[in-house]
Amino acid sequence: MALISSVVSWLMKKRVHQIELFKLYPHEVQSEVLKKLLSTSKETEWGRKYDFDSITSGNIFAERIPVSDYDGLKPYIDRLRSGEQNILWPTEIKWFAKSSGTTAGKSKFIPVSYEALDECHFKAGKDMLALYCLNYPDTNLFEGKNLAMGGSHTIREVNNESYYDGDLSAILMQNLPFWAEFLRTPNLSVALMDEWESKIEKLALVTSREDVTSIAGVPSWTLLLIHKILEITGKSDLSEIWPNLEVFFHGGVSFQPYREQFHDLIRSPRMNYMETYNASEGFFGIQDQIDSESMLLMLDYGIYYEFIPFDELEKEYPKVLSLEQVEKGKNYAVVISTNGGLWRYKIGDMIMFTDLTPYRFRITGRTKSFINAFGEELIVDNADKALAIACSKTNAVIREYTAAPVYFSGNQRGAHEWLIEFEREPDELEFFIEALDNALKSLNSDYEAKRYHNMILAEPLVRKIPNQTFYEWLKSKNKLGGQNKVPRLSNHRELINEVLTIARQLGYHE
Repeated sequence: MALISSVVSWLMKKRVHQIELFKLYPHEVQSEVLKKLLSTSKETEWGRKYDFDSITSGNIFAERIPVSDYDGLKPYIDRLRSGEQNILWPTEIKWFAKSSGTTAGKSKFIPVSYEALDECHFKAGKDMLALYCLNYPDTNLFEGKNLAMGGSHTIREVNNESYYDGDLSAILMQNLPFWAEFLRTPNLSVALMDEWESKIEKLALVTSREDVTSIAGVPSWTLLLIHKILEITGKSDLSEIWPNLEVFFHGGVSFQPYREQFHDLIRSPRMNYMETYNASEGFFGIQDQIDSESMLLMLDYGIYYEFIPFDELEKEYPKVLSLEQVEKGKNYAVVISTNGGLWRYKIGDMIMFTDLTPYRFRITGRTKSFINAFGEELIVDNADKALAIACSKTNAVIREYTAAPVYFSGNQRGAHEWLIEFEREPDELEFFIEALDNALKSLNSDYEAKRYHNMILAEPLVRKIPNQTFYEWLKSKNKLGGQNKVPRLSNHRELINEVLTIARQLGYHE
């Protein structure tokens, strides 16, 4: 293990130099990425259809190729899943990352090429470690095991060929280099188990006996595992079980609502937290500074970036900006072209740049996860921050939440309804509601205007629902584990009504 540790550390230091180069020359690097993507794909069906060979600049690329979402590419992806090749990308596609994007939507199957695995996802994993080692040079990370919260996969037979559908994490685990197996736990037979509730039990039993130094996963599901480990060991602090644990690499959802829960369960003063931005479609960002929660946009992973301003999203022909055209402090929907064959693809996330030299950003929400029933334009970033403020003022800790509008009815004004599972309930619910409302006003001027004198929006309606409500809702949707998550904000009441129904079944009374 010591030999692996020294070799890995040496490789990491070499990569840091390359990261510094793309920070200095971001536009040149992105131009080269686009050039390589087009050159590599010029003989594919798409390459011939849009004459990739004659595209010589980002402007021509933007004029010629339409912006698309999953539904737009689905006919081509369906053909790939049926065994056809050389449609969107020239090398063989046999892996498909199953992703719902949000738990409310139907499953998506994102094609994963060898290049996407090697030049994007695996490269990003190494960069994550490299930047961590740079920030924490005295780390003992490689002296123990990494616990990765994996998904599962299925095999399809098409024309005597095997094709694989599964969570991205499962695909990555199955393709890891042999040496990485020495550094991770549990073994694949456990990591790729299908049935989630049995899997959590087995994961807890196996990993609680290991020397775990790092964890990687989605905060909500990682918390479920931690609770199970503490339950079977009779401990109250994870540091008692894993005394050498030093970092949680987290992504998938905002860490803000979960931060206090992790601090309560892992009390080691040497514990660190590092955010990453990875998805089935690619790996996009890594938190590279200790004193900032912003992430560095990773520009040399075979992904070409474009951005749609938030106020252009609903337009039939929205304005699309290149990286050099973005501004700080504005919300953008992310558009990517990748070495997996996604062309000008809207991934459904919104980000805001916090720095432009180099390009750093934070995730502010989903393009379809917001409330704008009354012109308030409330996004997930506003909700997470406001809830954190309300919790701080009332000594509360939130486990999960979702919110949706309450529409006008008779003489009643509209409002926002919040369903919250509390890990620790607020000292006074009324004060919590007041603090939440005031925080939202301070963070969002449109919300503040609609709340003026209660003329359009009334005070938020907050419901304390039973623990396990959201778990049971996810279970009812067959969405336990992996990368599945609870949608935070909805502009309709379908989801919130489903969750309320389950809450009532668990004993909630209004």
